[in-house]
Parts: sequence; C-alpha cells; structure tokens
Amino acid sequence: MGYRRLMTLQEIQVGFQALSSFAIAAGLVYSAYQFRQYRRAQHFANFTKLVEAQMHLREMRVKDPALAEVYRDDVAHAHLQADPQRAIREYFFNLMQLSVFEIVWYGHQHGQIPDDYFLSWETRMRQVVAERSFREMWGTSAMKIMHDEFQAYVAAMVRATPEKAGDTAAPRA
Repeated sequence: MGYRRLMTLQEIQVGFQALSSFAIAAGLVYSAYQFRQYRRAQHFANFTKLVEAQMHLREMRVKDPALAEVYRDDVAHAHLQADPQRAIREYFFNLMQLSVFEIVWYGHQHGQIPDDYFLSWETRMRQVVAERSFREMWGTSAMKIMHDEFQAYVAAMVRATPEKAGDTAAPRA
C-alpha cells in the first residue's frame, strides 16, 4: 500500500510540475502577444508623428503661400490661376485634409482604428474628393508624399466618386 501511495504522490508532483510549466509557457506566449501589440501601437504612433510633421509643413504653406515657392514644382499649377496665393492655399489645405485621412486609413489597416470609425471618415472623404479644389490638387503633377498603398486607395476613390455638380465657386482662370 505504501508503494501505491508513493506513486500517487509522484504523479501529483509531476502534475504540479506540468501545470507550472504550462503556466510559464502561457505567460511567455501572452508576453510575446503583448509585446507584438505594443510594437504595432508604437509603429502606428511613429507613422502618425511623421505625417503630422509633414502636415505642419503644409500648414506653413497655407499660412504663408510664399513658402511654397521653395519647391517650384509644387506650385507651378498655381501660377496659371487668377489668384495664385488662393490656389496654393487650397492645394496645401486639401493635402492637409488628406494627411489626416492617411493617418486614419493607416491606423485602420493596422488594426488601430475600428471599422465604424474608419467608414465614417471614408464617407466624409468621398464628399471632399467630389470637390473641385480637391480634384485640382489631386490632378496636378506636383509631388504628394504619402504611403503608396494609400495613394492607390485615394486614386481609386477619386475614380469612383463623381465630381460635385453645381459647384458655385468662381471658375478658375
């Protein structure tokens, strides 16, 4: 009988060792998952900071269109307009709006922004994309720094969204 009891005690010890090993392994897996989530969040935060810096440069050009002359190709289209300063402001204002949407899009692509929030942004951006000033900005050959996949996404959105009818703004020269 003593032998049988000793065997049961050994089985209990092995069971506790297996359980503690399983708990340690589960803790390591959970830690790895948490680290991965942290890295994804940090990656999104870094991307957001870069786009915010770019947006600030665009904002400076909206406030002072003369700064846009630093990169002449960015404003070549504006000098063909009746009011070049307004054209520059509209161009960079639309790019700023696009920068904010790029952050939302990127966050959604990487699981940081839920579907419902992204879809509300997408709905609003379709309204923006329909505006003539946005289409003029999009149609220029000036450099637009953005994520390649996002640029393709917006290009598809522009193709799929009809231009707003009855635009009351004065026609461009």
